[in-house]
Amino acid sequence: MTTPIDGALTPTSDGSALRRAYSCFPTGVVAVCHQSGDQSIGLAASSFATVSLDPPLVSLCVQNESTTWPKLRNAPVLGVSVFAHDQDAECKQLAGAADRRFTGLELETTEDGALFIGGAVAQLSCTIYNEIPAGDHSLVLLKVNALRADPVQEPLVFHASTFRALERKKASAPH
Repeated sequence: MTTPIDGALTPTSDGSALRRAYSCFPTGVVAVCHQSGDQSIGLAASSFATVSLDPPLVSLCVQNESTTWPKLRNAPVLGVSVFAHDQDAECKQLAGAADRRFTGLELETTEDGALFIGGAVAQLSCTIYNEIPAGDHSLVLLKVNALRADPVQEPLVFHASTFRALERKKASAPH
């Protein structure tokens, strides 16, 4: 049986209603970084998702007004770090002022410049596979070339405009 909705749906032109609806869906939080000589470049993204096993692809969305993405876009390799549950301070720092993003952070790098945040639950060495304009953002598909992961460790989650940790659902009692 179908039940009619009480009241009207809010139009998407109401930005606050749209943000509130988007905040109902939790996402993983990542750092996307590159090391070129002594220069570290990176940003935090909360729109990370897995896409494909063959080829191995992940995605993230980057604001069109980002001043960091144009610097990362041409990097030969990008390091994607999936933040651990206790790395909300590191995530906030990477989302802050560009000149202080890496101050005091534990960093790891590969010979080809993939830059990772130490202690992350997963580290993915990636190359850009495709970039698709998507409204006020670009949808970036990254090909995963190598990785390291610890699925036992809990990730940091962004939900309802705040950072959260996952909690295992308790098994229900047998009936």
